[in-house]
Amino acid sequence: MSVRELYVKGARVWIPDQEQVWRCAELTKDYKNHLVAVIYENSQTDDIKVKSDEHLPPLRNPDILIGENDLTSLSYLHEPAVLYNLQVRFCNHNAIYTYCGIVLVAINPYEELPIYGPDTISAYRGHSMGDLDPHIFAVAEEAFTQMERENKDQSIIVSGESGAGKTVSAKYAMRYFASVGGSDSETQIEKKILASNPIMEAIGNAKTTRNDNSSRFGKYIELDFTRKYSIMGANMRTYLLEKSRVVFQAPEERNYHIFYQLCSASSDEKLKHLKLGHQDNFHYLKQGRSPHIEGVDDAADFQETCRAFSLLGMNEATQEQMFTILAGILHLGNVTFEEDSGDSSTIDKKDKSLHIAAELLGIQLEDIQKWLCHRKIVSGREVFTKPMTFTEATFSRDALAKHIYAKLFDWIVMQINKCFAATEKPFRFIGVLDIYGFETFEINSFEQFCINYANEKLQQQFNQHVFKLEQEEYVKEQIEWEFINFYDNQPCIDLIESKLGILDLLDEECRMPKGSDQSWVEKLYDKCKKWDHFSKPRLSNTSFLISHFADKVGYECAGFLEKNRDTVSEDQISILKSSQIKLVHALFTERETKAMTKVKVLPSAPPHSKSKQMKKTVGSQFRESLNLLMLTLNSTTPHYVRCIKPNDDKMAFTFDPTRAIQQLRACGVLETVRISAAGYPSRWTYNEFFCRYRVLCNSKDIKWNDMRVTCERIIANMINDEDKFKFGRTKIFFRAGQVAYMEKLRADRLSACGVMIQKHVRMFLHRNRFRTMRKAAVTIQRYSRGTAARRRVHHMRQTAAAIRIQACVRGWVKFVQYRRLVYTITQLQAHARGAWARKRYEHMRRVRAAIVIQKNIRSWLTREHFKKAMLGIVILQGMVRCFLARKKLKKLKIEAKSVEHQKKLNKGLENKIISLQQKLTEMKHENNFIKGYKEEITVLKGHMVEMKLLEVQQKNSTNRIAELEAKVSALTEEVEKERGEKMDVLTEKEQAEKDNREIVEKLNAENVRLSEELEKAQKEESKKESEELLRRKFEAEKQQIIMEGSDEKSAYQRLLKEFNRLEQKNDILEEQLVRVKGSNVHKRTASNVSNISGASDAPTELVRDDASEFSSIIGDDDIGYGSVRSRASEFSDSSRNLENIDWSSPSHKANTEIKIHVPEKLQELEMENAKLKDDLNRLRKSIADSEPQNNRVQEFMKQFEALQDELERRREECIQLRTVLANRAHDLRSLTQTSYGKDVDIVNEDGELALAYQTQKQVNRQLEEELKTEKLRYRESASEYKGELERLRRDNERQQKLLAQNLTKGDGSNPETLLQSEIMRLTSENLNLQGQVDSLTEQLKKYKRSLRAYAKKLKEAGGGDPPDLLDVNATHEGEVMPVIRKKERDYMGMFEYDRREEMQIIRVLIYELKPRVAVTFLPGLPAYILFMCIRHTDHINDDEKVRSLLNNIVNGVKRVIKKRHEDLDSTVLWLSNVLRLLHNLKQYSGDKAFQAENTVKQNEQSLKNFDLSEYRQVLSDIAVWIYNGVIKLMEEKVQPLIVPSILEHEAITGLSGNKPGGMRGRAGSLARELESPVEPQKALDLLLKEMTQFYRTLAMFGTDPELITQVFRQIFYFICAGSLNNLLLRKDMCHWSKGMQIRYNLSHLEQWTRDMRLHESGVTDTLAPIIQAAQLLQARKTDDDVHSICDMCDKLSVSQIIKILNLYTPADEFEERVPITFIHKIQAKLQERAEGEQAQATLLMNTKFAFPVRFPFNPSSIHLEDVELPEALPLGMLKKV
Repeated sequence: MSVRELYVKGARVWIPDQEQVWRCAELTKDYKNHLVAVIYENSQTDDIKVKSDEHLPPLRNPDILIGENDLTSLSYLHEPAVLYNLQVRFCNHNAIYTYCGIVLVAINPYEELPIYGPDTISAYRGHSMGDLDPHIFAVAEEAFTQMERENKDQSIIVSGESGAGKTVSAKYAMRYFASVGGSDSETQIEKKILASNPIMEAIGNAKTTRNDNSSRFGKYIELDFTRKYSIMGANMRTYLLEKSRVVFQAPEERNYHIFYQLCSASSDEKLKHLKLGHQDNFHYLKQGRSPHIEGVDDAADFQETCRAFSLLGMNEATQEQMFTILAGILHLGNVTFEEDSGDSSTIDKKDKSLHIAAELLGIQLEDIQKWLCHRKIVSGREVFTKPMTFTEATFSRDALAKHIYAKLFDWIVMQINKCFAATEKPFRFIGVLDIYGFETFEINSFEQFCINYANEKLQQQFNQHVFKLEQEEYVKEQIEWEFINFYDNQPCIDLIESKLGILDLLDEECRMPKGSDQSWVEKLYDKCKKWDHFSKPRLSNTSFLISHFADKVGYECAGFLEKNRDTVSEDQISILKSSQIKLVHALFTERETKAMTKVKVLPSAPPHSKSKQMKKTVGSQFRESLNLLMLTLNSTTPHYVRCIKPNDDKMAFTFDPTRAIQQLRACGVLETVRISAAGYPSRWTYNEFFCRYRVLCNSKDIKWNDMRVTCERIIANMINDEDKFKFGRTKIFFRAGQVAYMEKLRADRLSACGVMIQKHVRMFLHRNRFRTMRKAAVTIQRYSRGTAARRRVHHMRQTAAAIRIQACVRGWVKFVQYRRLVYTITQLQAHARGAWARKRYEHMRRVRAAIVIQKNIRSWLTREHFKKAMLGIVILQGMVRCFLARKKLKKLKIEAKSVEHQKKLNKGLENKIISLQQKLTEMKHENNFIKGYKEEITVLKGHMVEMKLLEVQQKNSTNRIAELEAKVSALTEEVEKERGEKMDVLTEKEQAEKDNREIVEKLNAENVRLSEELEKAQKEESKKESEELLRRKFEAEKQQIIMEGSDEKSAYQRLLKEFNRLEQKNDILEEQLVRVKGSNVHKRTASNVSNISGASDAPTELVRDDASEFSSIIGDDDIGYGSVRSRASEFSDSSRNLENIDWSSPSHKANTEIKIHVPEKLQELEMENAKLKDDLNRLRKSIADSEPQNNRVQEFMKQFEALQDELERRREECIQLRTVLANRAHDLRSLTQTSYGKDVDIVNEDGELALAYQTQKQVNRQLEEELKTEKLRYRESASEYKGELERLRRDNERQQKLLAQNLTKGDGSNPETLLQSEIMRLTSENLNLQGQVDSLTEQLKKYKRSLRAYAKKLKEAGGGDPPDLLDVNATHEGEVMPVIRKKERDYMGMFEYDRREEMQIIRVLIYELKPRVAVTFLPGLPAYILFMCIRHTDHINDDEKVRSLLNNIVNGVKRVIKKRHEDLDSTVLWLSNVLRLLHNLKQYSGDKAFQAENTVKQNEQSLKNFDLSEYRQVLSDIAVWIYNGVIKLMEEKVQPLIVPSILEHEAITGLSGNKPGGMRGRAGSLARELESPVEPQKALDLLLKEMTQFYRTLAMFGTDPELITQVFRQIFYFICAGSLNNLLLRKDMCHWSKGMQIRYNLSHLEQWTRDMRLHESGVTDTLAPIIQAAQLLQARKTDDDVHSICDMCDKLSVSQIIKILNLYTPADEFEERVPITFIHKIQAKLQERAEGEQAQATLLMNTKFAFPVRFPFNPSSIHLEDVELPEALPLGMLKKV
């Protein structure tokens, strides 16, 4: 394909233009005969003659590439394409940043943009350049990432002309580094770095004609980092401060900002001694005649500058001295000189400015007055004083002011560096260079020369780096290319800095005694004419021209020598050295000392030449510092930011192409484009190229396992010239223009496909339309004819009906006339009769009213007379009675003072004391009864000793064996007796065996039939297929039976567990009933002997010799709240079910074995059960006999016996049924093995086993229903007993209150005090005795265990049970009460502990508690245990103990969370436990607001002595802290999945398509090759999996549902913010197909919330912004849709909507772009929203935003007294109270 082929009719080109630089045009005909015919956008035509094909106008890029983020992604890379792309992005999209390869082009918007907040920093953190939209933060992130990855220093070079925004760009880059590299040290160096910006802007920035905040110096800031890449320090280097601005400003310019800030704050009390005022009063500030900057408050900026000084460690005294020096400079500028006679000048002695300046600078007035007008001249050994002229004196004054300001500037920079300095050596650094760009004015002097010299050096380094990277890319991809030549500005640099160059000649002329600017420029004309870059102007002898890389610049030689020398009078310096102000003295002595240390002493030189060599010129100093800077930059990896000034009028978002193209040429952007265009600028990965251009190949050309071959086939069909493309290792490289050509081919192919589709669709539509019209015509005809016929019939019917209607109407009219006449006559009669009756009634009513009035008046008169009489009588009686009462009162007072009356009053109190003494006597009897327990224990100890003697005797005696055999025979007889009682069971067993035999016979008959059928089946089919089919069917039925059996088993165990719990609760009710009845001794019923828990962990229990064997009947079932929930798979022999059958059938064996374990100890278990039953009956009888008078107890015992009998009957039925089932299974197994041998599978062919199992299930269900009925009956009786207990408890409390009132009544006499002390003493003794009883009972338990062990040993030895052992148990069971079991105690719901064990408790419950162990406990168990400990401290009223416990809990939780803050399980565990402890403190605080759902018992357990509301607040704060940690952990896990799952995941791969990408495309980023991101196709599933895991973790540890909702509300907000922020920063995501895919991905999250039942809580509402953004991408964008779009996007801010519309880019040329007019209409419509809302001004969502967390009160329904300590927690030091 030749270039001429592209210049056809319709092709768009760029034509040079004087005003617009480049102008767009379109070819009206094909290019021929070197003639290009074009038409412009304004319909103007033109014919352009070109010399050759090389001079053809540049082609314009396709519209799909316009507005790209990277200029190198353009197909045609040339100057007009770059300029137009920047203009479109800046003006239409408001995008100020654009990539150009490795360069970031930044255009100054002259407007504050909301794109630099913390959310933007977070959005760019971790992303490579090209992933998101261009931004200064992307460059900073690239530098930071490369420093981390490559372990190499980095630098960012920010350049541009004044007003382009260099300082702002550098400031934002440093802000980014300070944010992402923030140190954890106390110095907070990142804050100090940011604080240095206002200081440097105040002392180094000024207003110019081009910029309101122009930096008048260059600076290079090195940010030092530690090995962990956190900022540890910084260092700043400055270059070429513009000192001349201190004394002179051009029109419309200002001096440095600090002077105006001081003047604006002159009214401050602290600055009044400076004697400042308005800035117009000072000569150094009013020369520019522009003292104000629009939008800048100098007073506020001064306060910010002072705060920055303070933050950097400069105290107020130092600041005051600095401000004093600055004020002194201003007053020094107001000193005026007067011309004297001759060539001299003087200063008026009354000059106030001189006095103030001398005072502020701390120098002598006479000295400064003298040396401002005189100077010393040294001639040999003589020194002369010569007066200066007016001009020389003015210059001397200005030189002194400039020198003082420069010294102060350097000192401030040095102090800032001291504040930044790190204590250790930095590991790596990132440098930010903010340096002036290329400058050219009408008159250019020494400053412009140095600036342009520095830019020449930087441009050379930039060109070399760009060329190097370009070549490295080609070498890495292993493609061949010709090394191109690039512009090398080394000759220009040699002209300036080489020997006999410009700087060398300048320094030489400065050393000449009579050197001048004119002589120097003449030397330049002579010595530098050999350089091509140097020339002499034609019309000037005082200037010279240098051809820089950007432009040819002319310099005026005036002032070069003086500025290069930078001399100040030594006498003036001496005056400043003698200043009384410390800072002024330090400025000029410290520098001098520092300079002296650097001087090399040459002994051969004379003294005066030595002083001259010590002084370096400004040019040489600048050259050395510049060379040092270049060495630093060359040792780092550079990153480039080129700032562009769009216009000279400082208008927002206004683009001047002429000014922009000048800067693009000067800053090297076009050079980068030229280097890229000379090679292969367009680059595609093979997969992206295939996805984009798959439409251009056939299916047969696709090779899915080798994309490179496929791409080669596609390109071979499109491009014939092999030089136009190269195949790399991972990419395809194209020359400039090839992508546009391929896009044209692709568009043509899609257009042809579209035409084909449209043709068939239109044909289909027209055919359907014709058929519809024909069908409609036939239908219309049919209906028309029918309508005409119906109308005719209708007319006939109407005629007949009209006649009928007329007849009826005429009759009706006559009838109505008659009715009206009758009605009129009737009405007249009625009204006449009514009038007569009303008159008669009115007369009667008046007569009646008169009578009533007379009656009432007479009655009223009588009552008034009676009231007056009664009032007089009452008054008389009152006076008499009052007199009698006074007499009686006097008599009573006399009587009350007598002794007999006091005796009568005290008589009742003596009776009360006597009754209390009687109660004391009764309590002593109780204590004596308790002491009887000790004697019984002593007897038991004696029995223990006897048992030990029996053991010794058994070893030594042989006669004991005979006695034991006799005992065995006696026991055997007893067993025979018990067997008689079980005959019914055996009979049922025989009946079951009989039924089994019948079933076996049926199975045998069925077996014969099945054998015959099997033989027939074997003849028809092969044996292998039959066996496989039967085996498969058998396995299915087997699995079904196993599953149903497992369900039945679990249901039965739940019922059994519930029955045991009810039985235990029944025992507790019995105990409470006995205690309430008023018994004075500890009486415990033994009804819970039938408790099936044989391995209880309670401290004391009722011990029996046969308890261990009884526990073997039914397995353990731990029902404590705090116990570890065990799911053991072992069961006792009596509870065997279908799971005991081994249904396993190996696949490699043909036979199937059925194994059933038949219980062998059934008879023995039945005997033991009967014995236990008898013992239980004896205990019940003893209890009933001891209290015959209590009818309620007798009734309760009867009911309990009935329940117990029913339970035993159920158990026997279950055992019998299991035995029958096991026997049947065993017989079936033997029968099948005998009959079928290996072919056992055919036994269950018709499902006989399933039928048998269904029968067994029905029996189990019947048993279950009966148990439920008994359970309901028990609950009804229990509720009645609870009511009775509650009534008795209230009576007891009422009596106690009466007793307390009686005891506290009176004046505290001595008998009452003695009585109370005696009661307290007896109560204390009673508690001590009770504790001793408990300890002795524990010992008794141990002794009985030992006895049981000895008995077991005797049995193993072959003997029977010792007779004494049985006698001991029988005797004590009949004579004394059962042993007290603490399991039946009325616990108070607290744990007692020793304070010395406090840290051990904290260690077990907090430090060492693992989540995998805690998940097996009751949710919140540690919180319950800790709160029960707190309750005990409250119970004993120990404030020190409760304070210590709570502090240790708080510190322990904090320590655990800090240690395991990265473990989600641990943080969730303690979030749940802290909240549970907080809820418990509220629930039991005694506050009525938290007691609404409490039971009476829980209200009684409230805290009595302490108010822990402050600790509740502490726990609430800790919970919030842990909650934030949980959110942070979840966000860290979710963050890498947000963008791949929400934005990049594609349900339909390739639907969105990929546009051409440049060097900074997502596929072309070098960093992306080193990363391993989540695959987008798997990211959505991973995200949902993580969310599910989060939910399960929260639910597993018992987190409150309301808190789970808040957690996922926060997570969903984070997902929405992350995805929306990324979308707003990615242009490649903003098109219609991507919006559809984003909406589809979000629907998965919405479905997940519905699955987890979170959708009703409003969790998905936080996704509204990203959902609306996706809908906005899909919405139609026409003028008619403005209102609907604004209403649809109510959750998006104005800036977000406008940003999305600006980023919207069609994926193909067939989709229309969003018109600018539409965006303006949307913006105007959105402005009608509430302008005061802050959200309308934000662009990115705040990813750090957190919803306020609330912990709703969630009371616990668990009773504290039911909480048990699990075995997994070693908390033996806790004692339940």
